[in-house]
Amino acid sequence: MVPCISTQSKMSRDISSIHSWPGSYYISHDKRWENGALSITKTMVRFTSDQTKERLASFRLSNIMQIKMESSSFIFSTLTVLENGNVKHWFGSLKPNRVVVYNVLEHFWRERLLSPSYGTKGAEPQETKGRELIHLVAGAQRRLEDTGTVLHHQGEQFDNMMQGLGRIESDLGIADKCLSQLESPSWWPFPKAPWKTQKEAKAEDAARAAATAAAGSGSGKNKVIASIPALVSSGGETDLKPGCLVVMLSSLELRDTDCQLLHRFERKEVDEIRVHNPYEISVRQRFIGKPDVAYRLLSAKMPEALAVLEMQYKQKVEYTSEFTAFRSTPAASPCGAEGSIWTEGLQQGCQETEVPMEVPAGELSQLQVHVLQPAVSQAEAQELRQMLMQLKTLALEAETELERHDDVLAAVDGSTDRAILTMDKQTCRMKKLL
Repeated sequence: MVPCISTQSKMSRDISSIHSWPGSYYISHDKRWENGALSITKTMVRFTSDQTKERLASFRLSNIMQIKMESSSFIFSTLTVLENGNVKHWFGSLKPNRVVVYNVLEHFWRERLLSPSYGTKGAEPQETKGRELIHLVAGAQRRLEDTGTVLHHQGEQFDNMMQGLGRIESDLGIADKCLSQLESPSWWPFPKAPWKTQKEAKAEDAARAAATAAAGSGSGKNKVIASIPALVSSGGETDLKPGCLVVMLSSLELRDTDCQLLHRFERKEVDEIRVHNPYEISVRQRFIGKPDVAYRLLSAKMPEALAVLEMQYKQKVEYTSEFTAFRSTPAASPCGAEGSIWTEGLQQGCQETEVPMEVPAGELSQLQVHVLQPAVSQAEAQELRQMLMQLKTLALEAETELERHDDVLAAVDGSTDRAILTMDKQTCRMKKLL
């Protein structure tokens, strides 16, 4: 039987965890339940006791074989996790409910299994993390330089389009003067020609409506920039359900597992995007006199979407104190405060590193040197800093060019609409003259 958790018990959330829930854990050798907090990080699942602050369970997401919702003693609902080696963990009394916890664990476990790096560890010696980062930044820099070249070429094309539209408007002005002279010749004593009827006015209105409709149907605005699987909730953390986040040029769409639209935020309707940690955000639209519309999103691939959201909604993205604490947590620290004894730290605090659980005799000193070696050297960090500064400069130049493109496109759109209306009007006038 699972005991009820006392209301005085509070969730001791680790600042390095993505999410944490209060609950109970079944200790098989003592045959009892212990109250505590279940938490998940990018690679680990942990359960920490409220009373002793001891870590009762800690295992990697990649070691999970099965996650199920079962019953304890055929009465109490629980969540079970089967680990490699046929080790089964029982979690009960989860708040807000076990379905939410199951959705989050299953989402991160599935994304971990589908990640390209899964299953390739240990195949061959890999380069250092610093060199991997440098290669990634170098690739991004090349792509951004290519993008800048394309944007510059497009800017020249837009300038040529504006010059061409200017010449078209000048020619249409000359044509309008010629048509006016033909419609009202100098020998006609009345201000208007007799063939100027109501049909012409109706034709002008129809042409104007068609041009407006054509201008309003911007198919490019519905282009999908990014789409990621996510857990979506409109009621905070209590109702997380599987779905997806779709980022478009003109909107944000939230969809369920069947791709049915749950809600669409138009770009101008998004008032706030709060980043709680690299994997969790909330989007809000404020109203006066009625409740705000807010959705919470949790995804293992949220860092990919954040890069796009920062560019699309840069003035509306707000980073919370939770995000600052999460980013400031030293992820490369092998032990630290996780345990004062080396063996305990190796089994509990060091499981997020690529250190084997069993250490052969005589290799402990080499293992310590390997673990304590920094992932990024000072030279690599300096090189990364210079490359990131170059990336920032390129990004700012691209942003300036894109803003200029927006202004030019707005001017081209208005000039094109005016030219279409003028040509339709002059076509009707020429038909009357014929």
